[in-house]
Amino acid sequence: MQFRESLKSGVPKLGTWINSGSPINAEIAAQAGFDFVVVDVEHSPVDLERTHSLFQAIRSGNPDSVPMVRAHGVDYSHLKRYLDLGAGGIIAPFVNTAADAEQLVRTCKYPPMGDRGVGFCRANAYGPNLPEYVATANDEIVLTVQIEHIKGVEAIDEILAVEGIDAAFIGPYDLSASMGITAQFDHPDYIAAKGRVLEACRKHDVVCGLHVVDPDPVQVRDAIEGGYTLVAYSLDITILTHFYRQGVNESMAGLK
Repeated sequence: MQFRESLKSGVPKLGTWINSGSPINAEIAAQAGFDFVVVDVEHSPVDLERTHSLFQAIRSGNPDSVPMVRAHGVDYSHLKRYLDLGAGGIIAPFVNTAADAEQLVRTCKYPPMGDRGVGFCRANAYGPNLPEYVATANDEIVLTVQIEHIKGVEAIDEILAVEGIDAAFIGPYDLSASMGITAQFDHPDYIAAKGRVLEACRKHDVVCGLHVVDPDPVQVRDAIEGGYTLVAYSLDITILTHFYRQGVNESMAGLK
């Protein structure tokens, strides 16, 4: 069963984020067994060429780990290039309206559903697999809207009604910031906003995702048990920061 089909059937998928731009980190993450690895090109210095290397590293580490990209918009000019590199999924930031979601679908789907152009690229083995790839890409690539502003929460039903949207991914920091309660994840208003997105996903038969930023497996388990089936476990720079500092502090505790 391919990734999108399995995800839509309700099987939880666990992934992680790569912000460092390190192919070594990406390869290690894939080897660790994550179902998907997201290359973040919104909040990192990672460019198109480096994304190419990161996708190769993910596939090298684990051919079953799906390379995804967290983009920096929904416009055609750059999303098509990440798809051509072999992205198995797109996470589009700050989708606040149905129009944003419609633009995402038009950009990423081949005709007749969308306007994606056809060309030789890594995704189709640089040409030889083009017919097969074009015939299957619309059914296999996961399109995810990121709900990270209260405007997106307020328009969630209209957004999820757009044909072609597979998942909605909650961005906790930006969503809470847009509500004036940055990082207050126990605030009742933030909890209510999360709940509204989750309920809308159930109503529209759309997968609901959550980024657990802290490297805390307990929070991940809580998220999955709470109904989130596309869950990201932290990000490489946060994992390194956390465990390096923990190592220093615990190693030097009590010493002068």
